[in-house]
Amino acid sequence: MLNRVVLVGRLTKDPELRYTPNGVAVANFTLAVNRMFSNESGERDADFINCVIWRKQAENVANYLKKGSLAGVDGRIQTRSYDNSEGKRVFITEVVAESVQFLEPRGTSSGQNVNRYTNTPAGYQNANTGQQGAYNDPFANDGKPIDISDNDLPF
Repeated sequence: MLNRVVLVGRLTKDPELRYTPNGVAVANFTLAVNRMFSNESGERDADFINCVIWRKQAENVANYLKKGSLAGVDGRIQTRSYDNSEGKRVFITEVVAESVQFLEPRGTSSGQNVNRYTNTPAGYQNANTGQQGAYNDPFANDGKPIDISDNDLPF
């Protein structure tokens, strides 16, 4: 049997961090994931998928992600049910995340300015030069030939 889910999307609100009576951290968040196709009006619909993550990773998600953050989730689908206060059975389907990847530099989200040509957040600090707002793409074609011999290629 195989039960594996991989998602990339944006958080719809800040994660909710709680602790079990035994002190185990658990965080819940909802990920908005765009569909691959457009609807009749040409817009892309999104699915809103509930996710849960446990222990130290739950604390990391709560501390470093917020509404609008882009995240990758790797996990499995889980279903459960309970009886609510009115005696009705409530069914829940959620993704139990085994890992969450933070896909943006810290402090950026969909609401902040991004350079549309380099897809780089405004105010991004280049790790190599330390210059604020400077972003040097090492793969950009600057018009100079690339000096690579056949021995450098892995194939």
